[in-house]
Amino acid sequence: MTEASPAAADDGGDARATTPEAPQGRRYEPDLRSMTRINLHPIASPMPLGFFTIAIASVMTGCLQLGLLDESARAAVAFTVLPAFVLQLLVSILSFGARDVIAATLMAVFAGSWLPYSLIMLSGAADGLQVLGVFNLVLLCFGALMTAVTRPKRALWLVLAVSLPRWAATGLAGVTDTAWLTRTSGALGLVVALVAMYAAFALMLEDMRGKQVLPIGRSGPAHHAVAGDLAVQLRDLERQAGVRRTL
Repeated sequence: MTEASPAAADDGGDARATTPEAPQGRRYEPDLRSMTRINLHPIASPMPLGFFTIAIASVMTGCLQLGLLDESARAAVAFTVLPAFVLQLLVSILSFGARDVIAATLMAVFAGSWLPYSLIMLSGAADGLQVLGVFNLVLLCFGALMTAVTRPKRALWLVLAVSLPRWAATGLAGVTDTAWLTRTSGALGLVVALVAMYAAFALMLEDMRGKQVLPIGRSGPAHHAVAGDLAVQLRDLERQAGVRRTL
């Protein structure tokens, strides 16, 4: 911004006018909205990667719990599941960048659930299964709370909904050391894998063809985000995290 000339000041066009209550010499812009620009950076949706990761890790842990893999394969399964932590953490970071706090939070928590599982299985820590049991019961409480806010995002909600009974079965199996609960958790893990794989495949088809091919069941804001125009997407943008001054 260039300073006003003396002539312009004499004509009443001083561009550096101060408010009466402002300290001497401090300049204020009457309205910054005309000078403000918000740059958005579109990214590819990371959700198919997140759902496929859930599916693969759930199959591996489920097969171990069902006895389809021998107990001696625990370390190998842990090594197989460990990359799920990295992949889902990446999905969470990209989801934060895409301004989807629900998806980002859920994927970060899923990522955090694979890491302790892998480390405990690899280390053979004492009472590791009991600790994992308590950990899964805590995840159950978190998931129960999150189901209340994820319903419009039906794909996330469905994966979370089928994960709840698995966390419950895994937690109780670890705390009580009950064999049938362990097998139940393994079977539920395969169900979680099927649901997550369907969600990932449906989202990939939708992205490739530019329209919904397989039903996902979005509603409310999640539906408007896909079906609405640009004006809907930019509504209340100035009050969103990263634009307002504080969180």
